[in-house]
Amino acid sequence: MYKLCFYVPESHVEAVKDAVFAAGGGRMGAYDSCCWQALGQGQYRPLEGSQPYLGQAGKLEQVAEWKVEMVVADERIHDAVKALKKAHPYETPAFEVWRLSDMQF
Repeated sequence: MYKLCFYVPESHVEAVKDAVFAAGGGRMGAYDSCCWQALGQGQYRPLEGSQPYLGQAGKLEQVAEWKVEMVVADERIHDAVKALKKAHPYETPAFEVWRLSDMQF
């Protein structure tokens, strides 16, 4: 099992979540579409040669973004990340993938 975390602007949070859910993310037992999310503020400075969704090269951009976290089964993680990248509006979306331990008692 993996934990997938990503940051996405408010304008695309539902579309990106839906794409990752459709690829198998967010399934826990007899539930699907499971995630945790929190609103925060991201920032970045596009460099020359970039094609930013928001902002312009050389200028610091600050934007309201959602941090979304969900679990993804081993066999679905590659599809989930591909779906995230395809649905995300940013040229280079920020995301993390963490391997989880099996802690069965």
